[in-house]
Amino acid sequence: MMDTKHAKSPTDTTVVVAMSGGVDSSVAAALLVEQGYHCIGVMMRLWAEVGAGEGSANKCCSLESVHDARRVADELGMPFYLINVEQPFKQQVVDFFIDGYSHGVTPNPCIECNRHIRFDYLLNYARRLGADYLATGHYARLRRGADGKVQLLKGVDEAKDQSYVLSVLGQAELNDVLFPIGDYPKPEVRRMAAARGLPIASKHDSMDLCFIFDDDYRRFLRNWAAEAMRPGPIVDRRGHIYGEHSGLPGYTIGQRKGLGIAGAAEPLFVVELDYHNNTLVIGGAAELGKDRLIAARVAWTLDVAPAPGAHVQCKVRYKAQAVDCTIFPLADGRVEVRFAEPLRDITPGQGAVFYDGDLCLGGGIIARDGVALRDNHLGIDLTMARG
Repeated sequence: MMDTKHAKSPTDTTVVVAMSGGVDSSVAAALLVEQGYHCIGVMMRLWAEVGAGEGSANKCCSLESVHDARRVADELGMPFYLINVEQPFKQQVVDFFIDGYSHGVTPNPCIECNRHIRFDYLLNYARRLGADYLATGHYARLRRGADGKVQLLKGVDEAKDQSYVLSVLGQAELNDVLFPIGDYPKPEVRRMAAARGLPIASKHDSMDLCFIFDDDYRRFLRNWAAEAMRPGPIVDRRGHIYGEHSGLPGYTIGQRKGLGIAGAAEPLFVVELDYHNNTLVIGGAAELGKDRLIAARVAWTLDVAPAPGAHVQCKVRYKAQAVDCTIFPLADGRVEVRFAEPLRDITPGQGAVFYDGDLCLGGGIIARDGVALRDNHLGIDLTMARG
């Protein structure tokens, strides 16, 4: 059956707008309303720590944010709904975060939130309302290719581009979403908010993990994953002991400061988090770089993997530069990635996202040295099994 919704006029099209009370989602809503779309504002109440403060401590849905989102919706003449997503958010995002750090990797909860909450739970909620699209304030663009498939492109503002955390989306999602502000740089979005008299025009961006009320992830893990925060030895590859770490989750690959090591003959960096032995492994800069990785749970935005040996670019962290690489799709949703030069910041648990210029091809989760990460009901089982 042919999908005719793309031929509908804006006045005949219903869009659920994911509201956060911030500048980006508010301007996204304003642009759609001005274009004539029938818009419905929806905000998600996400999980927050008990006893963290009055009301929700999750920064994405604080009482102030709910108030701001409702004010913007009222000014734009939109219905506004606040829905409770605390349980799925806790299971799919917070527990994923805790499990990752408990098993010696550094997870990216924003990727999992997009995978399971925004573009699964919320998108399906919008569909049940009868909406044609879900719109968000992400800095990314969409383009329909000659083959009819929807392409995910970087936002024009390179500093704000969020295609990295949207790389989990496939055609089933991309056909039903809108990113209204992806064609604008952030300063212009703020000017647009001010020009429209939106009450959030000067509101600061939220940059930290939304479910950790004090931005101290080490404190959070001491409360929620105490066993993972056990002290243990700091050693080099030869087994020399340099001291004691305060819990593996407090460290990341490539870290130099905060190791508590004095008098070393050369600068020392974290080169491995040995979860099985609760050991922090350190070494010189020459031990840090790697020229390949295995990405697991890889999803392709066009629903088709590139040919083996394809030359593309890869980002190994959200703020990292995309670097040239060659990719070789493997079995079980894995991809081997080979770089021309070693990279020092390859970190298991982070996303490896692939690009062809501005086109985001997809991405997966960086596995530990030939070790695959398997799915379970949380979205990822961090019990390591040989790939």
